[in-house]
Amino acid sequence: MPDLPEEWLAMHGRQASEYFRYLSALKLKRVDAAQVLESHAKEKGGVWNSIPPRASWRRMGYTLRVAERIAQEMNVSEVEIISAYRSPEYNARCRGARTHSWHQQNIAVDVKFPMRASKVTAMARQLRDEGLFRGGVGGYWNFTHIDARGQNINW
Repeated sequence: MPDLPEEWLAMHGRQASEYFRYLSALKLKRVDAAQVLESHAKEKGGVWNSIPPRASWRRMGYTLRVAERIAQEMNVSEVEIISAYRSPEYNARCRGARTHSWHQQNIAVDVKFPMRASKVTAMARQLRDEGLFRGGVGGYWNFTHIDARGQNINW
C-alpha cells in the first residue's frame, strides 16, 4: 500500500487495502496501482474523495488496461494517473468537473505521459477508432481524459 493521508485511511483503510489488491492483481506494467489509489486519497474544500463502490471496480480495470495499451503503443514506461474515481461530493468540488462526470461511474481516468498531451490524445483516439475501446477522449493542455462510456466522443 502506498503512503496515504491518515485521515483518509481512517475512513477508507480496509476498503482501500482490498481495492489496492484488486488493482495490483491486474498486473499492469505501466500503470501503477499505488498511483491509482493515491488519486482517490485527496481532499478538496473539506470533502474527501473515497474508494469506488465494489460493484464498479472492474470498470476501472478495463479503463486502466486501455491506458496501459496506449502507453505500450507509445513506448512509454510509466503513466501518471491524475484522477480516476471521484465520489459525487468530491466531484462537485473539482473545478471544471461536469455534474455527471464519468469519473463518478469509475470508468474514467485523467492521465499524463512524459510527452505532449496532444500526442497522447491523438494516439488514444487512433486506438479507439481502431476498435480498442468505445468511449470518450478529451484533450487538455497537460493531460488526456480517457473513459469507456460505450459511445465514442471527442473534445
